[in-house]
Amino acid sequence: MYKRAAQLILVVVVAFTMLGASSPSSRFERLGHDLMCTCGCAEILLECNHVGCTSSTAEIADLHAQMDAGASDAEIFKFFTVKYGPTVLAEPVRGGFDDVAWIGPFAFLLLGIALVLLLLRYWKRRHDRLGSSPDAPVPDAEALRERIRNETKYGE
Repeated sequence: MYKRAAQLILVVVVAFTMLGASSPSSRFERLGHDLMCTCGCAEILLECNHVGCTSSTAEIADLHAQMDAGASDAEIFKFFTVKYGPTVLAEPVRGGFDDVAWIGPFAFLLLGIALVLLLLRYWKRRHDRLGSSPDAPVPDAEALRERIRNETKYGE
């Protein structure tokens, strides 16, 4: 039993240490899926399906060159942003003004919910203030109809 437990612990330790290891091809795949093709197709760089797309081949060559030069992920993203513009990134980088792209949708959603709740509260208070109370007399429906008929007669 102890032998099986030791084997299981060894397998778990090896599995967790190997999960952290990344090969250059997996890094290339990860970075290639974090970048966009600039040909206008709105596709991820490694998934651009245009036959003979010169933009994706040039960008992939740049990605290989940057990886071969030993650049870090942040340096590669900075290189691509400077060369191709900020739209080359599949998602905004965290930090600086780009935080607005992350925080903005949630902030606007919460602001909208708060405004709707305030509006409903205002309408309810207004209705309670101006609305009819249970003790208010109900107008006679037949008398009201007769008054409407009399006021809408034409030419008599």
